[in-house]
Amino acid sequence: MKAVVGLGNPGARYVHTRHNVGFWVVDHLASDVVWQQEASYLWATCRSDANLFLIKPTTYMNSSGIAVVHMAEKFDLVPEDILVIVDDIHLDVGRLRFRRNGSHGGHNGLRSIVSELETSDFPRLRIGVGQPPNPQDLIGHVLGVFLPEELDEMDVAKASSGVLSWFHLGIETAMNRFN
Repeated sequence: MKAVVGLGNPGARYVHTRHNVGFWVVDHLASDVVWQQEASYLWATCRSDANLFLIKPTTYMNSSGIAVVHMAEKFDLVPEDILVIVDDIHLDVGRLRFRRNGSHGGHNGLRSIVSELETSDFPRLRIGVGQPPNPQDLIGHVLGVFLPEELDEMDVAKASSGVLSWFHLGIETAMNRFN
């Protein structure tokens, strides 16, 4: 068994924001599945494989690690079996980058997960959301919505295919096929 954690912020206000692209991918993988509520996250199984758990933290981004630790304990998972999907301002809009592990790169959601798991040895899928036009407006950028032309670059189905590649074939194959 493995899990995919899509990072985002809860609530209608954030649904369409750049920061919530992780939620978009797990929602796509879940399709018409009913989400189950736990204390700090929602979970469901993947529509194509019941051995893949899909997780959406119900904490805000900066506290995502709380949900990840609770989920790992509940499903008896080690960090290497938890793929975290996160937005990345250092990548062009829609660009995918799988990594076996790594630093938090300044992302507060990843920072929280690294802190709570006490390791950075977990795979991640970074999805590009582009640089803010004004570097001083990072928060406004990630909590803002995509421009219509940027939405054309976001391919949630491709990211979902990458997740399934990671699940079935491993991180190396996902990196080779989707980076």
